[in-house]
Amino acid sequence: MLNKRGCGVLLHPTSLPGPGGIGTLGRDARRFIDLLSSMGMSYWQVLPLTPPACGDSPYSAFSAFAGNPLLIDLDQITADGDLAPVRGKKSSNETRVDFEAVSKRKMKLLQSAGTSFLANEDAQCKQEFWHFCNTTPWLHTFALFMALKHRYKGKSWNEWPVDLATLTPEQYEAASIELGPEIGIQKYIQWKFFRQWRELRAYAADKGIAIIGDIPIFVGYDSADVWSHRDLFLLDSKGIPTAVAGVPPDYFSATGQLWGNPLYNWEVMGQLKYAWWIERFQSLLDLFDIVRIDHFRGFEAAWHVPAGETTAINGSWVKAPGAMLFDALVAALGPLPVIAEDLGIITPEVVALRDRYDFPGMKIVQFAFDSGPSNSYLPHNYQKNSVVYSGTHDNDTTVGWYHSLTAAQRSRVIQYAGGRGNDTVECLLRMICMSVADTAIIPLQDLIRLGSEARMNVPGTAFGNWGWRFTWDTIPGDLVVRVREQLECYGRCN
Repeated sequence: MLNKRGCGVLLHPTSLPGPGGIGTLGRDARRFIDLLSSMGMSYWQVLPLTPPACGDSPYSAFSAFAGNPLLIDLDQITADGDLAPVRGKKSSNETRVDFEAVSKRKMKLLQSAGTSFLANEDAQCKQEFWHFCNTTPWLHTFALFMALKHRYKGKSWNEWPVDLATLTPEQYEAASIELGPEIGIQKYIQWKFFRQWRELRAYAADKGIAIIGDIPIFVGYDSADVWSHRDLFLLDSKGIPTAVAGVPPDYFSATGQLWGNPLYNWEVMGQLKYAWWIERFQSLLDLFDIVRIDHFRGFEAAWHVPAGETTAINGSWVKAPGAMLFDALVAALGPLPVIAEDLGIITPEVVALRDRYDFPGMKIVQFAFDSGPSNSYLPHNYQKNSVVYSGTHDNDTTVGWYHSLTAAQRSRVIQYAGGRGNDTVECLLRMICMSVADTAIIPLQDLIRLGSEARMNVPGTAFGNWGWRFTWDTIPGDLVVRVREQLECYGRCN
């Protein structure tokens, strides 16, 4: 799909307007798809849809496979007959997500809906539900994991009783029986998520919109994945990581970024013919048309930080399987529709791995002006097989970024973009659209010219991120006509 000229918008579903304090897969998501289609867009790019754990980050989840329950549209649950109509005013003007309040309220309602559905022998779609349960390999383990987390008041799995933390077969069976009702509710919630997502994706396809998903290279420590596959990660005999993931000092942080995720035991994964990765990619390709691989360079070598370090400075690069993994993926799944996030410290080996499979890399305009004319992020240096972004979820909005520059830096941007100062951001976005790169992706915040108050994430900060939402009254009345004319002008209109 990415070998033709096209354009898309980056927006996580949590940022959609609508009732309930958080964006969902409901009516407003369809309205957003309609907006994309009207503008002539080809793509909607989202962040990971997995259930967020630490800091509400979609890049730190309780599962690499499960869906985020907070995205479920309760109106559809009500229409299905599983939930009584929710009374009270439905505000649709919240501009921030209060994740704690939303989770407390919504999970209670979803628990109620699941209990109602499972208790009703005549409930519609029972056969569909059981088919989902019987054909989703990771589902039971995840549901058991979440049921146990609920029992132990949200504690990390390594703080559970040792026989549950180590997941002996006997305890797996015993806990599955004992926690059967709660496990059933967890399965119901996942069924509803995937059902709603597939209906939304079909709606997008009918409108000519392909969806770009996102796969974080690492998984959270407190996840069903690590709990149930300890042998696949670098852990000691007690299940504690011997080293954790991060990146060395870079553009974002002078001390690097200490992500804290457990690292993979690639030797064991190789012995198992990368079956876990094949299953993971297969699940994502069932959900998305294209997948962006976050931190692609980690498949060539990853930054290993010894456990106990407080920053990422004292780490080291450790080789990963690279082509052996991707050869196995291609053999099992065919050519991969992938975008390689190749930002940061990129070596010739990383470039070779990306190019071996003809994966397009990423170009970020905000990175283009901190050196001379050979800077690879300047549009005149782009390759056709690349995806250009004004910024990503980790960057300030382009308006906020521009206003943070010094006078000398702004002057250089103005000179390159051909603007007059007051329209420089507009010129930068036009420059993206006219570039030779096959694909252009623009965060919605940039498309509607929002400032730093609309920033999604500040790397290296654990809390206060991911909460931004837009409202429909922030969409300019002339946006559709203005954007469509520009996409038509530069051959990107769908």
